[in-house]
Amino acid sequence: MRLVGRVGGARPGRKVLTLIAAILREASHIDHADRLRAGSTQRVLPFRVMAPSTLGTFLRSFTFGHIRQLDRVIAETIRRAWALGAGPGARPMTIDMDSTICEVHGKHKHGAAYGYTRRLGYHPLLATRADTGEVLHARMRQGSSQRGHKRFVEELIARVRRAGASGPLTLRADSGFYSWDLINTLDRVGVAWSITVIHNTSIRKAINAIGDDDWIDIVYPDGGQAQVAETIYVTGGYAKRPVRHVRLVVRRTRLVDPVQAQLWPQWRHHAFITNVDLPTVAVDQFHRDHATVELAIRDLKEGAGLEHCPSGRFFANAAWLACAVLAHNVTRWTARLGGIHPDHQLTVTRTIRTRHFGPPGRLVNRSRHWTLRLPARWPWANEFLAALDRIRSLPLVT
Repeated sequence: MRLVGRVGGARPGRKVLTLIAAILREASHIDHADRLRAGSTQRVLPFRVMAPSTLGTFLRSFTFGHIRQLDRVIAETIRRAWALGAGPGARPMTIDMDSTICEVHGKHKHGAAYGYTRRLGYHPLLATRADTGEVLHARMRQGSSQRGHKRFVEELIARVRRAGASGPLTLRADSGFYSWDLINTLDRVGVAWSITVIHNTSIRKAINAIGDDDWIDIVYPDGGQAQVAETIYVTGGYAKRPVRHVRLVVRRTRLVDPVQAQLWPQWRHHAFITNVDLPTVAVDQFHRDHATVELAIRDLKEGAGLEHCPSGRFFANAAWLACAVLAHNVTRWTARLGGIHPDHQLTVTRTIRTRHFGPPGRLVNRSRHWTLRLPARWPWANEFLAALDRIRSLPLVT
């Protein structure tokens, strides 16, 4: 299936594959693609490696329509990987949505803007699968967290449904996405939600109305105390917004250490609204697990991909983001389908690259047969070979 049209000259697929392979080898700049042209690397890759100058021209030729084509490539790769066994199937799946800041410097980065962080940069919107860390959808943006999130969620849910996620879906998000338009969209597409709220006057009033006997102690580090409670938050009743009753869960914390308590003697509150059917303590823990989205963002930014936005053109950096997402997902699927680590969620991308993508090797021609010799006493050799056998045995999905 041809998913990327003619852009930036001939053979766009070969150029995208070069970018993905370079990012897998920790490329944070276009020039780093030259790593793939060193030694005999070209002989073991199933495509011709393109020069950095060609890749730069290719990225600069992207338009919005071409970015949408790359989005379709991401969706298709997710579908095929899930068809091989990496998907959730009919099991429940939790999706974490967040945005990040890719800081830039200078005035020559097209589309860079100041957001809530008051730092100049791009603000990509990301949706990740909570249990595996793979990126399900990404969109390069400028501006605040709420820009474009409604359309983003509609595309996200349609994508995972087409890919084969037939079970219940739940979306978690922080206060940057607190919007009744978003909640109404999630209700319409049949997705449960758990979203942190902004502490406005009505939220503070609802929190203050919670009785002292309603708070439940939960485990908290030494020197502190934490409790959770829940109430019904009533909103709407004006303009075109009907009255609505939603579940408001509140966690409050304070320091009890004699010294530290002098700095923050009062309770600090963290509240979120949800329609997830779990007990108070369990739903609070479930919502706190949204922090795992930062692990996927770290893997996208640390040492490869979004560590740097290489071009001065907005759509070129959007294409770079799409390639970084493809490289990130390939790493996650390699770990999952290859059985590299039984608890693949805890295996960071840099670890997989170091152990399995980056061992030095030598191509030897003996009796007209090419042999790839890897280092002797490589600590992860057995794991590497076992994963290679598993991946080779997978059927071809079209």
